[in-house]
Amino acid sequence: MFSGKFSAAAAYAVVMLASSAALAQVSDDVVKIGVLTDMNGPASTPTGQGSVTAVQMAIDDFGGKVLGKPISVVVGDHQLKPDIGGGIARRWYDVEQVDVIVDVPVSAVGLAVQNIANDKKKMLIVHSTGTADFHGKFCSPYALQWVFDTRALAVGTAQAVVKRGGDSWFFITDDYAFGQSLERDASAVVTRLGGKVLGAVRPPLATPDLSSFVLQAQASKAKIIGIAAGPPNNMNEIKTGAEFGVFKGGQQMAALLALITDIHSLGLPAAQGLLLTTSFYWDMDDKTREWSKRFFAKMNRMPTMWQAGVYSSTMSYLNAIREAGTDEPLKVAAKMREKPIEDFFSRNGRLREDNLMVHDLWLVQVKKPEESKYPWDYYQILARIPGDEAFGPPNPECALVKK
Repeated sequence: MFSGKFSAAAAYAVVMLASSAALAQVSDDVVKIGVLTDMNGPASTPTGQGSVTAVQMAIDDFGGKVLGKPISVVVGDHQLKPDIGGGIARRWYDVEQVDVIVDVPVSAVGLAVQNIANDKKKMLIVHSTGTADFHGKFCSPYALQWVFDTRALAVGTAQAVVKRGGDSWFFITDDYAFGQSLERDASAVVTRLGGKVLGAVRPPLATPDLSSFVLQAQASKAKIIGIAAGPPNNMNEIKTGAEFGVFKGGQQMAALLALITDIHSLGLPAAQGLLLTTSFYWDMDDKTREWSKRFFAKMNRMPTMWQAGVYSSTMSYLNAIREAGTDEPLKVAAKMREKPIEDFFSRNGRLREDNLMVHDLWLVQVKKPEESKYPWDYYQILARIPGDEAFGPPNPECALVKK
């Protein structure tokens, strides 16, 4: 009698274990994360090795395994070139069985890799690709945008500056997808609030001498010179503007994208008073400080919003695999959309149907040198910008958006 009951129970346990094993599916018995970034170029400080470190921190904090399978990392340098980035992504997906690609600075590379991820039905999470078209007309069920988009930065910075009286603008815009999106979205905010856009100039990325572009902006007599650019152009334009007397002449500069590493490089004497919008600041509260100090111990600098976002999304991705019982991309993405995203990086976060991670942003002002009390004490937080206000509603051009 006892033997029969034991045998039945044992048989049931075997069946249940077999069912669990069948449900828990990890392709190739390893979860492989590819960090596709700029390792040596102008975006390497705000992304680069810091993004690789953030991914490894997430893996270590997660325990190194998911569903009993190891988690590994590969690193690629796309050199800010879409063809190189696309080639690496294709090889990773086809040959090296990479499950998800993360980071991907500059929008042109991000859009190129997005096309490949969609074609190969593999997951991509971008952090330093900012064009709003990524989750708009080019949206994909396999591609997630985690940290920011150009519209959010435009709403935060342009709206605040116009409300402070900066109602005439001239843009210095990086001549590629990201810069153009930033100018477009900021211009829409300026004109909607009754301001005027007087013109724009468009230097290529990493232009060595920006003098002529800054002089044209200065000659426009616009109250605000909008810097629709990322590193290195953005900080070089601010530095050049200061040298040419832009600020002394009564004009101001508003950075539509500026990272804490940019401010560190530029220095508070040159950057003081600059307004900008960010998704993350290391010194905001105990949670941001705890993680950032661990990052600093490894990198000897504080993290950018992109690097903090890489950690946040990697943890969310790994948790979703564990909860879904598989690394199948669409099931993982669906699981990531189920719960709010609340961690040291994200406040009031959620992954939306268009695969944009919507969360609160922060309007900050760069401190004066005498206001800074310790290293990397650079920002005064002026306002919280609610995620729905910053990012706006889903773009109806996205095929994933319910009509």
